[in-house]
Amino acid sequence: MAFKPAAAIVKKKTAAPATVSPEEAKRRLEEEKIVLEEERIYRKGVVSIQDLIAPAAMKVESSHILLGDEFVRTVFVITYPRYISVGWFTPIINLNTTVDVGMFFYPVKAEVILKQLKKKAGALEAQILSDAEKGAPRDPLRETALRDIEQLRDDLTQGIEHFFQFALYVTIYAKSKEELDKVSEEIESIFGSKLIYTKRVFYQAEQGFNSTLPLGNDELMITFNMNSSPIASSFPFMSAELTSDNGILYGINRHNNSLILFDRFSLQNANAVVFATSGAGKSYAIKLEVLRSLMMGVEVLVIDPEMEYKHLSDAVGGAYVNISLASESKINPFDLPRPVGEEVSAEDIIRSAVITLKGLLRLMLARPGEGGRLIFSPEEDSMLDRALIETYAKKDITADTDLKMGIDPPIMKDLQNILEGMTGAESLVERLRKFTEGTFSGLLNSPTTIDARNSLVIFSVRDLEDELRPIAIYNVVNFIWNVVRSERKKRILVVDEAWWLMQHEDSAKFIFALVKRCRKYYLGVTTITQDVNDFLTSPYGQAIVTNSSLQLLLKQSPASIDLIQKTFLLTQGEKYLLLECGVGEGIFFAGAKHAAIKVVASYSEDQLITSDPRQLLEIEAAKKEFDEKMSAEKAG
Repeated sequence: MAFKPAAAIVKKKTAAPATVSPEEAKRRLEEEKIVLEEERIYRKGVVSIQDLIAPAAMKVESSHILLGDEFVRTVFVITYPRYISVGWFTPIINLNTTVDVGMFFYPVKAEVILKQLKKKAGALEAQILSDAEKGAPRDPLRETALRDIEQLRDDLTQGIEHFFQFALYVTIYAKSKEELDKVSEEIESIFGSKLIYTKRVFYQAEQGFNSTLPLGNDELMITFNMNSSPIASSFPFMSAELTSDNGILYGINRHNNSLILFDRFSLQNANAVVFATSGAGKSYAIKLEVLRSLMMGVEVLVIDPEMEYKHLSDAVGGAYVNISLASESKINPFDLPRPVGEEVSAEDIIRSAVITLKGLLRLMLARPGEGGRLIFSPEEDSMLDRALIETYAKKDITADTDLKMGIDPPIMKDLQNILEGMTGAESLVERLRKFTEGTFSGLLNSPTTIDARNSLVIFSVRDLEDELRPIAIYNVVNFIWNVVRSERKKRILVVDEAWWLMQHEDSAKFIFALVKRCRKYYLGVTTITQDVNDFLTSPYGQAIVTNSSLQLLLKQSPASIDLIQKTFLLTQGEKYLLLECGVGEGIFFAGAKHAAIKVVASYSEDQLITSDPRQLLEIEAAKKEFDEKMSAEKAG
């Protein structure tokens, strides 16, 4: 392939154009016109972005615009009070409706403003002196205005403040005229509550709409003189602060990088719910809360279904209780709490224990009824009720017993003995025998051997079969509830993988009752689950969320995000944040406030609470290497 020399190319480019005759020029002009007309015809048949986004029609009325089937109205601000707080515009931005906001700033030279302020200050001073000479009472309004003017003069002279003409417009969208009027009144009411007065456009609906389009055109030109400080307070870029003087660090506020420091016991209840997909960091976040709560003197009890808290327990000297058929750690479901104060009678405690035991026995012995619900026949229910009371009475535990003294509660075998002496209870006895003499006898048929006097007590149910896990968790939660009612202390109960309890009505009802009543015993219940749909579709699951002042939502799956959005009233932006956020990121709710959070831990904390299998293997390898090194040094 041959190339022309560079010099030849330059020479060709710089050569003078050849002369063209008038006829040739006219012919070329005609050809260009034909080509342009053909291009115009072609473009007319091409679909553009404007065609796709433009409404079908636009009708301009005196006070609003009908844009397709949308009703549109613009509201503009005409006056402001002397003082407005920072973030006053946030309620308008957070309205659950579509609005467009237009802000226009027109700088004014300081010299012009200073000249006007000087005249105004002189007039006010003259009026104040005149009133004083006449003996008239002082006018606080004039004196305040004079102080404000002098302060503004100083700030403008020093360059601290600048002066602007400020225009603020809000365009509202609605599906009907009635809805448009309703939203307009709501926005005007919010403005009015802050002494900011607005008007609706009249015969300027189109200009108002154009002024809030992202084009930067101010077609209304309705401005208000204002200096830079109050203008800055109008900016809608506000984020919730969740920093308090007390509490623990939950994470970093992703909006403004502030710390989310919070004391869950300062809310109306200390309960929390945590929803996330597998691997999103929910257990990591709660272990971090557990570790930091222990430093603040809070006792923590954990139901651990996957043995994730063992490393943390060993590091802080906690009690790790392994609940299994072959374990030496036993919990007797017939245990009773010690009464706190004089207001609780033994009769009430025994009645409550019987109701709780019937819920446990329903999980153990009942047959599935309609809809898969576990039920007893009326005869079986009545027999169990009578048998449980007699089982306690056999151990001299009645309404007259002083429960503050040492008592010897019955065990499951004692209930079997009572049932064997009752006519018609043969079927119940046969089903119960599996838990007293058969395969499952190692779980519920022994006196309690657990000492819960530790700042961190973890109950592991990993080694239990799936069939027994709901029964064991129910029994553990009942044991914890007895401990909590026996002595009031600041405590947190963590129920990991709480959807196990939501599978059966009795266990779901029990955990819901615990969540409702725990506040008076200074207990906060944290329920963690990854099976969001099963949890929230249960009426008790919904009620647990309602009774939890603290909520942590981490990364969600597309299958459950719509239910999460409906339950927590999330905006579209918050919905997509939960779909796209990384590990340990999400939304933190504390009462009426919420903010985007990123859970952060120090290196030492991370080593104690990590659930990452790779990290755990590295830690175990490092520990093994250290142990071998120490053994070698001792041997040497």
